[in-house]
Amino acid sequence: MARKAKQGKAKQDEGEARITPKKAKNAVAVAKVLGPAVLPVLAPYAVRAAGAAREAYDRYQARKLGVAVDQLGEYTGRGAALHARIAGLVQGLGELKKSAKATDADQKFAAETQSTLEQLSATVRAAERMPAARRKAAHRAVTGELERLEEQLLHRLGI
Repeated sequence: MARKAKQGKAKQDEGEARITPKKAKNAVAVAKVLGPAVLPVLAPYAVRAAGAAREAYDRYQARKLGVAVDQLGEYTGRGAALHARIAGLVQGLGELKKSAKATDADQKFAAETQSTLEQLSATVRAAERMPAARRKAAHRAVTGELERLEEQLLHRLGI
């Protein structure tokens, strides 16, 4: 007898947990009544939340690339980080050229490196349209060359 009572109780609980057509119809009716009243109240909060999320994501991307948030649009695509590094090197070369301690060898290095950086930038742009394996190989080669140039520039700047 107790067994039948438990089975009956289980079936009754299952019936309450299920979504029935009547319950769905009632839920839609409630949403129709409350929706127009609640939507105008919640919309500004949703817009602000979306804006804050986008701003946080932009700050994260800019920090990851090492650029200012307002410059983020300049560095897009799979080679964005490499383009940002190249731009940083160009700025460093500008500082080297303007430095009072810059020797003729430093000036020559800056001119040669400027040419190399233009070629590396073109390589990264061309790699955007390559198949993944070739693009990754090109990016690795550019990364190695950038590391070498960065090391030399830091040495010449005395850092």
